[in-house]
Amino acid sequence: MTASTLPKEPAELSAADTDRIIQMAWEDRTPFDAIERQFALNETAVIALMRRHLNASSFKRWRARVTGRATKHSALRSDEVTRFKSYDQKG
Repeated sequence: MTASTLPKEPAELSAADTDRIIQMAWEDRTPFDAIERQFALNETAVIALMRRHLNASSFKRWRARVTGRATKHSALRSDEVTRFKSYDQKG
């Protein structure tokens, strides 16, 4: 991997980016692949970020919600689901 393809360290993320990642992670229809494409954070890094920024009960609730959820993993999604952008996300 070159330096430009390494995942971002959480310290390099702005507060707005961190908030957007958390919002995307909570959205049912946004797969982890979309977060990785936009922010260069894989699923493991998103889980670590969520653990750091959510309180313990919220993190546990989020993990229970996304674990095994087909819409959060592109490989498990139905071919009919082609959209990952939130309705409130701009352009």
